[in-house]
Amino acid sequence: MFQKVNIGNHFDLKTSVFQAPRRGIYSFSFHVVKVYNRQTIQVNLMQNDYPVISAFAGDQDVTREAASNGVLLMVEREDRVYLKLERGTLMGGWKYSTFSGFLVFPL
Repeated sequence: MFQKVNIGNHFDLKTSVFQAPRRGIYSFSFHVVKVYNRQTIQVNLMQNDYPVISAFAGDQDVTREAASNGVLLMVEREDRVYLKLERGTLMGGWKYSTFSGFLVFPL
């Protein structure tokens, strides 16, 4: 059975926001899927309401398309990191999407 890992419970499952427990270098990655409906999607990884990186999917001739991105990010204690759909519609909402993060190096 699939089980989500949320050691320390710093990822809020209701709001889908990660709040950093400590200052450090974190690795974040995400993967999103859009449905065929002749649209482009844009998803941003946000840090405290500011976009850090984006992923786009916009091929008009495929049934489903995925977009992914990742980053190493300097994060301060209590910074909030989350995904924001800027444009388009995701397949099944966020159901078929993933968002992962972990501390690489504490500072």
